[in-house]
Amino acid sequence: MKNKKESIQQIIRSDIVNGLIKPGQKLPSIRMQSQRFGCSLNTIIGVYQELENQYLIYSRPKSGYFVVAKEALLPLLQTKRIDFASAAPDPASIPQIDFRQCLNKAMELFETSIFTYPDPQGLLSLRQEIVKLFQQQQVFPSAQQVFIFSGAQQALHLLAGMPFPNGKTNILVEQPTYWGMLAALNTQRQTVIGIERTPDGIDWVALERYFQSNMIKFFYTIPRFHNPLGTSYTAEDKQRLAELAKANDVYIVEDDYLADLETDSKADPIHAYNGASHVIYLRSFSKVMLPGLRIAAAAVPTSLIPLLQWHKHAADLSTSVLSQGVLEIYMKSGMYAHHAKQMKSMYNHRIKHLGEISKRLLPKECLYTTRICGGLFASIHLPESIDTEDLVKRLENRGVDVLATDKQFLSSFPKLNLLRLSIIRTDEQVIEEGIRIIAEEFERAQYTSSSPKPFFRL
Repeated sequence: MKNKKESIQQIIRSDIVNGLIKPGQKLPSIRMQSQRFGCSLNTIIGVYQELENQYLIYSRPKSGYFVVAKEALLPLLQTKRIDFASAAPDPASIPQIDFRQCLNKAMELFETSIFTYPDPQGLLSLRQEIVKLFQQQQVFPSAQQVFIFSGAQQALHLLAGMPFPNGKTNILVEQPTYWGMLAALNTQRQTVIGIERTPDGIDWVALERYFQSNMIKFFYTIPRFHNPLGTSYTAEDKQRLAELAKANDVYIVEDDYLADLETDSKADPIHAYNGASHVIYLRSFSKVMLPGLRIAAAAVPTSLIPLLQWHKHAADLSTSVLSQGVLEIYMKSGMYAHHAKQMKSMYNHRIKHLGEISKRLLPKECLYTTRICGGLFASIHLPESIDTEDLVKRLENRGVDVLATDKQFLSSFPKLNLLRLSIIRTDEQVIEEGIRIIAEEFERAQYTSSSPKPFFRL
């Protein structure tokens, strides 16, 4: 950790850059600052001298220290934003020329289908390609068990609202979880129960009790690279989940949205274990392809096919033929496998760098997820004494965007003070600079929560 002098310097510098102390405004006296921070006069004198060397403040003989004019501060206020909040790929990482070629080819090959309403379940030729992709993850459905959706959000919305063969009505979700699933459940006013998921996993005693006694229709889980935690279930966890679901006639909706980013060849999904008859395996393509294509695919148990066919047809008649055609051509040409491999390497490198930098620069108590082994997300845990909304705003003012996880909890469930960090629109340099700023603002927030109020807001 930095020594006290450096910490105080960063806090006052942040006050200036964020506009809490205006250009031309006089700074508090050296004596007032020493009382505010509980340090010696010499420490504050050293801080002011260093800020003066950085051209942030200047001294007037017998008058004190003042913030420099706005024009001199402008370069500090015009820094490029550091985006830890986005979950959509950087356009620069997407081979748009390849997609245009696939789109043109799709217009040619699927011209007849464009003028009809195709199979609501999806183009058979694409479903056959999806079967091959799923087989690489040790998921072995028939083409008849594969459904193509207009994005994973549509799949979640339909599954949440439709009846299931087990005749049960309640839905169990991890807490926290993907906000889109909670939104789908909220709009349909489903009865939803939350179960805590920590970096160490889930409470198995509570899970089994819910499965046995709470009329659970399905359990929604993100076993791989959880959003927002970033953690994954172990092989033993996945097998246990599959067996519990089958034994208690509870379906599992397995959201494997980042399967393409897995670096461990032995990390199979829940569907691969005993109990696949009760697992709905859902895959999205938005993290390695264009989110605007709005394509997702699922492998479902045979018992669900008739019900899901009807609900899919009622929702949109059919998923866009052009989007399906683009994905099919992209997959058949080998471009998908090539691009996914590149994205996996890039994202894996970034998330590891985030973990290393976080361990080096952030206090240990902030590292909520310390075992990140891939994916896009990690979480920072803030003490209850820190105002998360205020910290997010301060980071925003300094050009760093992060996501508070309030919307990833049920309204009735106790919320953790978490910030989600995404590496999808970053690089090594940006990650290091962003974590450094977060560390500075975290330290500043700690001073805020512990300092006497009259000495803080000046």
